[in-house]
Amino acid sequence: MGTAENLIRGGGGPVRPAEPPPYWRYTLHLASLAAAPDEVDEAERVAAVLRDPDRVMAESAVVTHLDRRAARLLADERFQDWARAVGTALEGRAFPVARLREWSLLKSVNQGEPWSAAELSGASDWCQRTAVALLTSYEALRLLADAGRTRRVRHTAAQRLLRRPSL
Repeated sequence: MGTAENLIRGGGGPVRPAEPPPYWRYTLHLASLAAAPDEVDEAERVAAVLRDPDRVMAESAVVTHLDRRAARLLADERFQDWARAVGTALEGRAFPVARLREWSLLKSVNQGEPWSAAELSGASDWCQRTAVALLTSYEALRLLADAGRTRRVRHTAAQRLLRRPSL
């Protein structure tokens, strides 16, 4: 029964849910995660979000936060400390752990650190699309142009290689 119907039938004031709906909690979780002052507090907040009873919504909020934060830290020396701190809070959550691992791979490729061609060619479609959009490594782009998982990844990587001097 809607609020107006409840008032008309004499049921009193509007019925309020015991807790906010998932889309409100999702937004509140994102705001809380974004406001974390340091890696330790951020890891604690990630763990708190993952205790939300709506597992899918909670993991979605955490992965959205990981994507935003990792993109900002991709060229930052603090990335490893951040990934280590947040990674401990993700234990047992396959999708967020996989996303953090892929961000770590992208960071390695982006910073010229050791990385595995097998790992990049076997990465998710999301990771490969992100790689061709962000990375400037000739080796990584050549690999994705030849062995990307999708036609879109292979084409975009090949196009970026053609424009290589402007990278």
